[in-house]
Amino acid sequence: MQTAVTDTNLLRFRAAVAGALAHLESRRQEVNDLNVFPVADGDTGDNMVLTLRAVLAELDRLQGADETRTIDEIGREEIVQSVARAALLGARGNSGVILSQLIRGAAEELVSRPGELIDAALIAAALENAAERAYASVRNPAEGTILTVAREMAQRLAADLERDPESARVPPDAEPEEQDRAIAATLTRAVDAGQESVKRGPELLAALREAGVVDAGGYGLTILFAGVVAALRGDAPPPLDHYAPARIHHPEHSSTTFRYCTNFAVTGSALEPERFLAPLEALGDSVLVVGDAATLKVHLHTDEPERATAVFEGAGEVSHLDVADMHAQVADREERLLEGSPPNHGASAVAPARCGAVAVISGEGLRALFAELGVYTLDGGPTLNPSTYELLAAIHEVPAEEVLVLPNSPNVVMAAERAAELSDKQVLVVPALSQQAGLAAAVELVGTRPLEQNAQALHEALARLRTGAVAPAARDDLHGRFRAGEAVGLLGEEVVAWGEPARTLRAVLVALADGAELLSVLAGEDAPLDPAAVAALLDGDLGDAELEQRHGGQSAYWWLLAAE
Repeated sequence: MQTAVTDTNLLRFRAAVAGALAHLESRRQEVNDLNVFPVADGDTGDNMVLTLRAVLAELDRLQGADETRTIDEIGREEIVQSVARAALLGARGNSGVILSQLIRGAAEELVSRPGELIDAALIAAALENAAERAYASVRNPAEGTILTVAREMAQRLAADLERDPESARVPPDAEPEEQDRAIAATLTRAVDAGQESVKRGPELLAALREAGVVDAGGYGLTILFAGVVAALRGDAPPPLDHYAPARIHHPEHSSTTFRYCTNFAVTGSALEPERFLAPLEALGDSVLVVGDAATLKVHLHTDEPERATAVFEGAGEVSHLDVADMHAQVADREERLLEGSPPNHGASAVAPARCGAVAVISGEGLRALFAELGVYTLDGGPTLNPSTYELLAAIHEVPAEEVLVLPNSPNVVMAAERAAELSDKQVLVVPALSQQAGLAAAVELVGTRPLEQNAQALHEALARLRTGAVAPAARDDLHGRFRAGEAVGLLGEEVVAWGEPARTLRAVLVALADGAELLSVLAGEDAPLDPAAVAALLDGDLGDAELEQRHGGQSAYWWLLAAE
């Protein structure tokens, strides 16, 4: 007797994915801190979590898309194909793409056996096909990694079945609880095999041995399966060993020469993955091109993301573009580990915000001020002129799937809008055209609020704001008002005062104070007056406005000014 897909089976599948995701979320920083291969960029846990999130979101979409359809009417094939595609599109980084292929391989085996009860034999076959699919996706598979762990899990289950075929039997009329226990028992054996494989990893891969760690992806896979077991049992997950973070080191492998971890999808028809490998490998390394004739997922490390996407011109439409700055990731990871931040051993992870923001800045003080507001920053240099791909990498770093970009300069707006179009996240550009305007707007950011509501709140803050600045003149004025090096005072973009710094600053602040409640002064790194001297200039001349002074550290302006 065979059993078709039922509501119970789909609900079990969703519960299993949710359990895997929750357990991986709770330990993803521990996984990140083990990440040294192929690049020590510290994001393996993040990438695996994002892949599972995409799967869970697709299951919820299938369940909620048409409440009139039963699960039998949806059918196992549609469910499996939808989940496999969601995993593919949601994958980021080597670990995410490989995990998507494990999911796809398991799904292919499940769909090949319509109506068959999920038991130890089917799980073993699905895991074997998953490992084969994952190995096939990697041009030069390395042993000691997640690939080895997946294969040895499958081999353990196959060996158990060969020794005791009856262990796979689950009565077709078994109650759901009995099926859950049987599946959990099978997956527990897989977890045990995975733990043993993870421990052997350093014997097989020198990069792990030198860093004193196990493979982050392989360890993440055991955590994922342990979470499934916990969901099926309704109990705590099987215990897993904990591992100390990697020793700080500087890997010698070639990916350290490339800056951007680049991921994107290509949709079209008659797509052939092999056709694109050579041109992509000419641009970088760690190249993965996986998928089918209709949808490909591309991953590579390169200095030229725009040339990588251009490889597919005429072949299909590029979407879901994600670019991460690996140099920045490696530096951040090493700084965190040097500071001795303890690994997260099983504590509940803090849920990421729904909506985050990134601001283009120049100045250490401004970086710290935006950070106080929970805003990520991108150093645009003295001229505030980052590239589109630097902006994309900064958007990637924000731990939220909805992101606002504060360009903080008219020169950045076009690049920010292009990055928003390309990103696989939901991104909106807020028209903050100066750093002081961006800072005032960022006060209104609420991480739990949706993107559009946050954008509206920041727009309204900008509408209530007037800005000014005082800077040393770069050259003599054509109209003879000031000479190079003298102070120039601006209201918005209009020159309203000039000459000696103190007098110029006072004139601009008095003009801004009219009708204002708060005047903000951000001092640059070479500001010629200290805060006490600035306050003394204005005693009694600001009406009802309150004066707030902070260190901005910007190089181009002595003072950045805002009135609210």
